[in-house]
Amino acid sequence: MDQYDIQSNSSSWLFFVKASFGIAIVSVTTGILLVPADILIKGYFALSSLFLVSSTITLSKTMRDEHEAHRLINKVSEARTSKMISELGG
Repeated sequence: MDQYDIQSNSSSWLFFVKASFGIAIVSVTTGILLVPADILIKGYFALSSLFLVSSTITLSKTMRDEHEAHRLINKVSEARTSKMISELGG
């Protein structure tokens, strides 16, 4: 396995992800501002939306970190196995 085996996202995908996030934030903010409700209800929706975005970012980062940790453990295990095979075979 090549040590420079790094997956990279295309610039089109990065633009799509960032644009989608921006559009979603603007849409939710507009919806909260235009809903015919008291300021207390609007504040509750705004805080709930911010908490949802924050927890989504935290979840995705945690899952990415977990995936990277498993990849590292698998690479170390593979290197140990290769070393053992070369020592036994040669």
